[in-house]
Amino acid sequence: MEKVRLGLVVAEFNRDITYMMEILAREHAEFLGAEIADVIRVPGVFDIPIALKKMLERGKVDAVATLGCVIEGETEHDEVVAQHSARKIMDLSLEYGIPVALGVSGPGMGRIAAQQRIDYAKRAIEAAVKLARRLRDYEQG
Repeated sequence: MEKVRLGLVVAEFNRDITYMMEILAREHAEFLGAEIADVIRVPGVFDIPIALKKMLERGKVDAVATLGCVIEGETEHDEVVAQHSARKIMDLSLEYGIPVALGVSGPGMGRIAAQQRIDYAKRAIEAAVKLARRLRDYEQG
C-alpha cells in the first residue's frame, strides 16, 4: 500500500499546547504508516486557511491535518475565530478535493480543557489518513 503523504498546518498561538499536538500528530502518522510530507506553521488558527490554500495548491499531499487551539477570552472573539476558520478549512477541502481534517480545539474552553484536548491532533491524523485511503480506494475501484 502506497504511503499517504500528509501535510500539517500548525497554529503557533498557545504554542505550549500546539507543540504537543504536533508531536502527537507526527507520532500517530508514523504509527499509521503515513508520511509527514509538508509542514507550515502559522501565527494562529485564523491564519490556517491561507497557508492551507498554498499547501493544497502545491499538490504534494494526499491529505492535511490542521492543528491549533482557540482558548476562551472575555469576549466572543474565540467563537468568531473558530467558526470562520473551520468553515474556510472545509471550503478549501471541497475546492481542492483533498481531505483536510480539523484538529482545532475550541471555542469555549479554558487552558486546562485545551491541554486535555491535545489528542485532537491524533484524531485529525486518523481522519485524514483514513479518508485519503478510502478516497484512493474509491477512485481505483
